[in-house]
Amino acid sequence: MTAKILDGKAIATDIKASLRVKVDKLLAEGKRRPGLAVILVGEDAASQVYVRNKRNSCEEAGFHSELIQMSASTDQQELLSRIDTLNADDNIDGILVQLPLPAHIDENAVIEHIAIDKDVDGFHTYNVGRLTLRTPLLRPCTPKGVMTMLQRTGIELEGKDAVIIGQSNIVGRPMALELLAARCTITVCHSRTKDLEAKVKGADILVAAVGIPNFVPGEWIKKGALVIDVGINRLENGSLCGDVDFKAACDNAAWITPVPGGVGPMTVATLLQNTYQAYSSRTA
Repeated sequence: MTAKILDGKAIATDIKASLRVKVDKLLAEGKRRPGLAVILVGEDAASQVYVRNKRNSCEEAGFHSELIQMSASTDQQELLSRIDTLNADDNIDGILVQLPLPAHIDENAVIEHIAIDKDVDGFHTYNVGRLTLRTPLLRPCTPKGVMTMLQRTGIELEGKDAVIIGQSNIVGRPMALELLAARCTITVCHSRTKDLEAKVKGADILVAAVGIPNFVPGEWIKKGALVIDVGINRLENGSLCGDVDFKAACDNAAWITPVPGGVGPMTVATLLQNTYQAYSSRTA
């Protein structure tokens, strides 16, 4: 079996084009653009790339975007004060603080300080709690983007056995909630999981989000499985790869996401969807 490619880049392009049509309609009606503010603390090279991609996507969708760059020595109170200003800004519908933050800043305190109706990353405990109770508003971007990709396969998810490798607050845990809401049976694996191979081999849906290059051998993939590779790892030769051995996995999977060009673009496109949703709620 040769897997079909679940092209996140192409889906993301469709989403941004659809949002652009909506924004152009708003402008024609004399209304303002949706606004996204991104705060970058420090000079982490990977974070700078991610922020640039987000701002470029905002431009493609016709959104207003603001970048607030703060030095790595910024203290927590200064950052919280800047968030206060954005919380009160009626032209800003979404606020994103790029993670990771410098070690002296409490990430949880920062996330909790963002107004819940502008929490377009979907990380605030209020929004995660809504997802838990199956009444979601702003949903975490990567898991929501993964669900969009799975829906594009046209395969019925209800009743499928889904295995998630990784239990982070950003991907693994909300991903489990998303798949549970879709009526899948969920197994979340982590560093203490026993017999990971057997669990992966039984998965109709596999979401790998562990951050280790080629961690999942292709021969572990069940015939006909849907494989979502969230990992993005840079090898010594400068190339990028995911958490799943892509080439070998293609022999077994029905659908698989590439790295790059899979989950990454969908995360950014979903961020824009959340920002538009926040705009619509705030201007209703």
